[in-house]
Amino acid sequence: MTDDEKRQLKQWVAAWKRAGPELERFRRQELRAFNYEKNMHLVDGLLDMAVRFARPRPTSGLVEQQRIFGRARR
Repeated sequence: MTDDEKRQLKQWVAAWKRAGPELERFRRQELRAFNYEKNMHLVDGLLDMAVRFARPRPTSGLVEQQRIFGRARR
């Protein structure tokens, strides 16, 4: 990576550090202002898609989690 690429990358990271909190504030504001009664059809559609396309998991993931913890412990 060249010095110019490193500088650009640092600028990009700095820009996202500034933008991140502002975007989060905007997201929270939008969620607070969302009228669920008026947009219930949108929410129902999303929930319906989740039910139709959800795939059951063969396990809970607990065994995998324990394996990862065991590796981290070593």
